Amino acid sequence: MSAPAVAVLGTLDTKGAEVGFVVERLAAAGLRTVVVDTGSSAPGGGPRPDVAVRDAVALAGDGDRGAAVAALAEGARTAVLALRAEGRLDGALAVGGTGGTSLAAHALRALPLGVPKAVVSTAASGDTRPYIGETDLVLMPSVVDVAGLNSVSTRVLANACDAVAGMVRGAPVERPAAGATVAASMFGVTTPAVTRARELMEERGDEVLVFHMTGTGGRALESLADGGALDGVLDLTTTELADELVGGVMSAGPGRLGGGPRVPRVVSLGALDMVNFGPRETVPERFADRRLLVHNPTVTLMRTTPAECAELGARLAARAAAREGPTAVLLPLRGVSAVAGQGGPFHDPDADAALFGAVRDGLAGTGVRVEELDTDINDPTFADAAVAVLAELGGTTEEK
Repeated sequence: MSAPAVAVLGTLDTKGAEVGFVVERLAAAGLRTVVVDTGSSAPGGGPRPDVAVRDAVALAGDGDRGAAVAALAEGARTAVLALRAEGRLDGALAVGGTGGTSLAAHALRALPLGVPKAVVSTAASGDTRPYIGETDLVLMPSVVDVAGLNSVSTRVLANACDAVAGMVRGAPVERPAAGATVAASMFGVTTPAVTRARELMEERGDEVLVFHMTGTGGRALESLADGGALDGVLDLTTTELADELVGGVMSAGPGRLGGGPRVPRVVSLGALDMVNFGPRETVPERFADRRLLVHNPTVTLMRTTPAECAELGARLAARAAAREGPTAVLLPLRGVSAVAGQGGPFHDPDADAALFGAVRDGLAGTGVRVEELDTDINDPTFADAAVAVLAELGGTTEEK
């Protein structure tokens, strides 16, 4: 069998020496390389490219750098997907500054989950979400600028090469044959419910992928659903909708509850009693008179009001009704989180009534199944009911 192949991405008009070092290091490890030149002009040095992206895209001649980078990024994406389809890409490694990172990350995010992909970047600190998105792309800090070879840059690049080499040579992770693959949405205040549900499904031979609903978690869940990787979704925790509505820090955006339209999904109202902010001092001043709860030093929770809950219920109902696949919504009438039940700091019967009423009204006559349970979301009976309903919808294995 031939050695694994690693696609090496870089702008050879400015990063030829760095790309050349990477190619030589990977070759010394016994790997094949495919050089993908993402530069906008002819190479200024370095290895000969196997793919020159600029030859396949139309670059405007008006000097618009942003447009040129966008075109090259899309061309690079097409190139790496073609290499993967041809069996010429077992992993990928890119080097670049902010522009090169943006370009390479756009391309590499398109590769499937599990395909090794990394970028040595000057942008690998701070907010890296625009580069990584909901993928397993690895950003490695370049420490010094990607501008020539020196004692620091060569060590960093060598480590990156060795890491990718190890990943592409690693034996596949084999899992026992499983039943359904189910995604579950969880937050700290809904952990007991999701944990019990996960254990029930795993006992039946299902694989359960739990996502933390921090914005990124919700987007990752929807991405997998869109990609056809899931048989069902146990969406008990929809708290990200509250952040989207009110302006918290953990919004998953308007795509939440829209992924995988034909995948069976059980939806509930977990943690819609709260909006998430950072440390207490970061809560916007306009919310100074609201009911706040310091969850930990880095997370402050704010109770949603009856008016906000009414709008959240309406939004959730509209998105659930718009789904094409089997859908059910479960209402835990005694509390939607660990802090919202009787005696809890976020207990608010008026807000809960507004939330439940809006869901009922929004789903009336839609065909979406609605079940009301006289318990809180973390009671074991709620998890049992949720799993049973998902099994009836075809999203998890039936109890034996």
